[in-house]
Amino acid sequence: MSASESTLSKDANDSGLAAKDPAKRSRALLIVATIFVLAALTWFLLWYFVLSTRETTDNAYVGGNQVALSSQVPGTVVAILADDTQHVEAGQVLVKLDGTDADVRLRQTSSALAQAVREVRQQTDSVNGADATVAARQVDLRKAEADLTRHLPLVAAQAESPEVVQHMRDSVAQARAALDTAKAQASASRAAIEGTDIANNPSVLQARANFRAAWVAAQRNTIVAPVTGYVAQRSVQLGSSIAPGQQLMTIIPLHNLWIDANFKENQLRHIRIGQPVKITTDIYGGSVEYHGKVIGLGAGTGSVFSLLPAQNATGNWIKVVQRVPVRVALDNDELDKHPLRVGLSTDVTVDITNDKGPVLAAAAQQPPAETSVYDQVAAQADVEAQKIIRANLGASSN
Repeated sequence: MSASESTLSKDANDSGLAAKDPAKRSRALLIVATIFVLAALTWFLLWYFVLSTRETTDNAYVGGNQVALSSQVPGTVVAILADDTQHVEAGQVLVKLDGTDADVRLRQTSSALAQAVREVRQQTDSVNGADATVAARQVDLRKAEADLTRHLPLVAAQAESPEVVQHMRDSVAQARAALDTAKAQASASRAAIEGTDIANNPSVLQARANFRAAWVAAQRNTIVAPVTGYVAQRSVQLGSSIAPGQQLMTIIPLHNLWIDANFKENQLRHIRIGQPVKITTDIYGGSVEYHGKVIGLGAGTGSVFSLLPAQNATGNWIKVVQRVPVRVALDNDELDKHPLRVGLSTDVTVDITNDKGPVLAAAAQQPPAETSVYDQVAAQADVEAQKIIRANLGASSN
């Protein structure tokens, strides 16, 4: 018998002995059972302490405001002062338009405002003159009445001709009519300026509004950045004739970004507003971890807001698991250290240990975005208008 055959014969004999030995068989079964129990216990502990306390998805992307910059007035582009990828500050000049037409209109309205102020000054002086005329006519009337009073006794004594007295009565009537005419003229002159000073006269206010509109239009030939951010999608070209509302470029602020994590509908059961979130991104190879919190859940699934939403009542509908966007706010300090870009893919893990928070977001305590760069334009327009008014008030301003 060869050596191999003897070895096989020995193994077969040992197996047979083991099969016939109940103790060895029990130990083998116990070991196998223990292994399965430990694996099940390990899986249960992993699920209970780790997997059941979080929801994860890799269907998540960085979101941010995309501010489309457009012109508010028509014009021809004469300068472009920022390009794609460049950083710009709020209020920085980005595009300039030819301002010839706007300057002409501004000069016209400036002259009209000055003329309106001078006309109201003239009307004020006319009222003063009309009041003086009324006073003079009152003196004339009193004189005529006094003359008539002195001559009436003479007529009774036949010392004065009745014709003379009649002429005096006619003079009194004429003086009274002249007084009434003067009062009417004074009232008409006073109606144009009554109740207001020169600066707040309706004619001046109308001219001031026209000047303000022309001044703002002239300033809008200089297009500024409404927010701080980075330029993207520049489409404006030098010499282009643009219309109001035409998009010129996009400004993307990279400071207040968020994550739109699209969770499956069966993952939303324990997701609540305020829960902590951990985020990793492919751009840093998973070595950088961001920390955020849930600030809201979408009001509908992604398919509902698609261009061609599914028609579930058409009869050919097939059920698929829907996804709902969950918005996660990011920490700006972490964004400053490790900047992100809009549209980047991320892996999101939501800690659902505490699921007692609200599902629906409350009313916003502050606006999501705002800018004050345009307020300065309106304020400066009022300052320029006031300068023109003061310059044309003359002595009446004292």
